[in-house]
Amino acid sequence: MNVTINNKFKYILLLGVMSLLIPSHAQDQYFGGIKTVVIDPGHGGHDQGCHGASAKEKDIALAISLKLGAYIEKAYPSINLIYTRKTDVFVELNERAQIANRNNADLFICIHANSAGSNASGAETFVLGLNRTDSQEKVAERENSAIHLEEDGGEKYKDFDLSVDAIIARQLQLSTFLNHSIVFAAKVQTEMEKIGRVNRGVKQAGFLVLYKTTMPSVLIETGFLTNKEEEKFLLDTANQALMAGSFFTAFNNYKTYYESGYQVDPIPPKEIENVGPEPGILITDFGVDEEDVKKNDVIFKVQIETNADVQDLNDVKYKQMPVWEYFDNGFYKYTVGNFKSFQKANDLKKLLRKDGFENAFIVAFQNKERINLEKAIKFAEKE
Repeated sequence: MNVTINNKFKYILLLGVMSLLIPSHAQDQYFGGIKTVVIDPGHGGHDQGCHGASAKEKDIALAISLKLGAYIEKAYPSINLIYTRKTDVFVELNERAQIANRNNADLFICIHANSAGSNASGAETFVLGLNRTDSQEKVAERENSAIHLEEDGGEKYKDFDLSVDAIIARQLQLSTFLNHSIVFAAKVQTEMEKIGRVNRGVKQAGFLVLYKTTMPSVLIETGFLTNKEEEKFLLDTANQALMAGSFFTAFNNYKTYYESGYQVDPIPPKEIENVGPEPGILITDFGVDEEDVKKNDVIFKVQIETNADVQDLNDVKYKQMPVWEYFDNGFYKYTVGNFKSFQKANDLKKLLRKDGFENAFIVAFQNKERINLEKAIKFAEKE
């Protein structure tokens, strides 16, 4: 856990160099680029969160959050940066998520500190999912318990369903966002490890605040306040800046990935679907015909192949399906289906995977031009 002065200096120097190499603000205008980020400092006001001998989670979370926001604002002034709180005030869990939803955020970053035994150490980043271990369940229960400090004592959540089935259904519904959440979470963990933090990995748990958001979302547990050494580390303002700097580096790397146009297929947990081969699949629903797609319609297709050479659309490998070709980044790419509904495209994708197209994934188009998938989903939801 200890970070030498040399390592800290090297990392801060690296941040300085990166700030000089940040893409021009013109690149912020890239269609589908990250335009709005919401930073959510955990707890606040009469909800202090967990605590150590002197440190309170709400204070640590706010300090690191404000420093992270300052890094992002300086490097990307055109990004709309929103905090769920900037002072020591109480914000309900549901409202935190709704702030992100109302502002059509492209990324939601929730920052916390952890508690457990006095020997527990390290940092971990959570995405929405099932509580796979007792420790993950305890973390989620502790963070979710903030609802009991709300004015109605959590009454508004009495019918809220965080069962296994509900979480799996939500994961499927937001599978594209979940994939990007995992990508960002992995980058956060990588950068924290570089500054000497114990890497506890990317994990899944049923956090209410993540369940409620409709964009890539993560919850970062920065360290254990119940560990004297970690509490001391997190109380140090220089280390808070170091942590925020590692999050910013992860954000910058994620932003580059996100805006590169390379949108990988969402990979939901194994509980959601079985993608093993299943012979004899009968597929009858391919959506609307290509000629029936209207101008400005956002259409979801399932891409089944990428090739350096033009392919015969009548080739037997396509199994007499209505295949559509487009050319992108030097390759010929082949898709099936035309759907205005992401869910229907996802249904087709699952069938195609079972029918032998194991790498099938969803892409989005508007006026025959490929567009950012997450933006397309948000646009389609408004229709």
